[in-house]
Amino acid sequence: MKVVVIPGLTLREVTPEDVERIRVAGGDATVVVTDNEGAHEEIADADVVFGFVNRKMYLGAQNLRWVHAISSGVDAFLYDEFKAGDVVLTSEKGLVGDHLADHAMGLLLMLTRQLATALRYGPDSWNHRPEMRIQEVELTGATMGIYGFGGTGKAIAKRAAGFGMQITALDRDPVAPTAEVPHVRGVDEFDAILAESDVVAIGAPLTPETKDKFDAHAFRQMKDSAFLVNVTRGEIVVEDDLVAALKSGEILGAGLDVVPREPLPPESELWSLPNVVMTPHTAGASQFRAGRNVDRFISNLERLVRDEPLEGVIDKDLGY
Repeated sequence: MKVVVIPGLTLREVTPEDVERIRVAGGDATVVVTDNEGAHEEIADADVVFGFVNRKMYLGAQNLRWVHAISSGVDAFLYDEFKAGDVVLTSEKGLVGDHLADHAMGLLLMLTRQLATALRYGPDSWNHRPEMRIQEVELTGATMGIYGFGGTGKAIAKRAAGFGMQITALDRDPVAPTAEVPHVRGVDEFDAILAESDVVAIGAPLTPETKDKFDAHAFRQMKDSAFLVNVTRGEIVVEDDLVAALKSGEILGAGLDVVPREPLPPESELWSLPNVVMTPHTAGASQFRAGRNVDRFISNLERLVRDEPLEGVIDKDLGY
C-alpha cells in the first residue's frame, strides 16, 4: 500500500513518529510526505491520500481508494469527477467543534460586552463609558438558535448553556437530543427559530442546501435586537443582504470568522460597520487539531486494512 501525505494549513507538520505510525497502521505501507507540487507525481500510484486532492491530481490517480481530508469542510473536494467516482472521502468532521465553539462565543462577547468597541477606542474608551454601558447585553436568559446541530452546533450549545442561555436548534437530519437541546427541530422551522432567537449561530457545512440560506428573507425574520454569529462557512450568508440588514437595524450585530468572499476585499462595508466584528477565518485553529486528525487517519487506516467501516465518511451527494 502506498500512502501520500500532503501537509497544509491545518496539518503543517508530519513528524517522523507520525510517519512510522502511519507505516505500521498500513501494514508496512510506503509513506510519502510531499507538497502539492510533488503530490501530482506521487499520487499516480497512491492507494491512500491524507490531504487535499484537486481535480488534476484526482484525474492522474490510477489506484486511489480513499482520501482523508485535513479540513472539516469538504466543499472544495466535490468537483464532478470526485463526486461521481467510487473513491471514499473522510474528514475530521466531529473533531473541530470545541475550538470553533470557543471562537463563536468569543465573537459574541466582543459584541455583547462592547469589547471590540473598547479595543477600537483604546485610551479614548474612558470618554465613551456611558454609551458603551448602555449597549452592553447580558446573555443570561437569552435564546440562542443554532442552525446545524452537528459537532460544532452541539459544542456551541454547551458553552451557551454555561452562560445561562436557552438553546434551540435545527438540523436537516434526525439528531439525537442533548442536555442543552432536548428537541432538535427540522428545517421547516427555520423561520420560527430565527424569530425566537436573540443570537443566531451558524454551525452548518456549506452545501447546495445551505448556500445563501441567510439572505434578506432570513434577516427579516430575525429580531432587530438579534446578533448573528458564523464560524463555519461564509457562503451560507449573502454578503449584500447582511450589510443591508446591519445598516438598516434589521439585526443588531454580527460576529464573523468566515465571509462569502475570502479574503474579504478592503472595500467591503463589513470592515467599516461598527456593529460587526471579524476574524480572518482563524476559528479552526487549535493546538490539538492536527494531532486529533492524525489519530483519526491512523485509526481509519487500520480499519481500511481490516476492511471495516471508516469514521467521518462524507456523503458526497449531501456534501458532509
